[in-house]
Amino acid sequence: MGFSDARFDVNLSILFTELPLLERPAAAAAAGFTAVELWWPWTDAPVPAQRQLDALRNALRDAGTQLVGLNFYAGQLPGPDRGALSVPGEESERFRANVEVAADFAQSLGCTALNALYGNRVQGVDPAAQDALALENLTLAARAAHRVGATLLIEALNAPESPACPIVSAPKAIEVVDAVNAATGLDNARFLMDLYHLARNGEDLEAVIDRYTPLTGHVQIADNPGRGAPGTGTLPLEDLLDRLHTNGYTGWTGLEYQPGNTPSADAFAWLPRPQRATTAP
Repeated sequence: MGFSDARFDVNLSILFTELPLLERPAAAAAAGFTAVELWWPWTDAPVPAQRQLDALRNALRDAGTQLVGLNFYAGQLPGPDRGALSVPGEESERFRANVEVAADFAQSLGCTALNALYGNRVQGVDPAAQDALALENLTLAARAAHRVGATLLIEALNAPESPACPIVSAPKAIEVVDAVNAATGLDNARFLMDLYHLARNGEDLEAVIDRYTPLTGHVQIADNPGRGAPGTGTLPLEDLLDRLHTNGYTGWTGLEYQPGNTPSADAFAWLPRPQRATTAP
């Protein structure tokens, strides 16, 4: 697969953030991309006003960009939070309120991947209680995703940057994937393989790819160290994408890296423009 054959999408929650949200799809299209993904855009509104949903939907459509991945509500992201679904009280309720809203929004745009970030451990709360709450909420999310023909994604973050999050290894994320699939019987939960996070964890990326490609529903990349564009660090990202392809992965690869000190439009020199426009797998 490498860079020449991969299907790339741009994460508009980390790239083009120098622009207002509604201007980012057009900016991605101007840079040559036809597919995008998003963290939940309204960090303070798990259930935004209909006009906000409509405006974003129209911006994506008007730009000719396909939404291929969307996070459920995850609290303050970017920020101190790493998800909401395992956090008792108000945050869990906000996640629940968002589930059907996010699923419906995704369906309206043909988006078939919904990412559910687990959340941080809460001081003074039994981890087992948080895990039970998480499974309950992930079951709801998996059923909502199934209703709209989508996959539920479970992502492993990295321990150095997310020390309070318990999902900080590929095996742990797979454990959650298996638990959700067992609980629902739907078999629509899959692993979100973020190669940057796994590298920060010190995991053997080739071994992770060889073992977990069949359970992988989406891939994200950034170089390490630095979380910059491919070529700014030391990860052999082209070789790793080739290995994913050899193992049967044909899905999207999200560009979830920081543009550095340049405008986002200048952060794609590593990828020839003809390779930025992609079609559905």
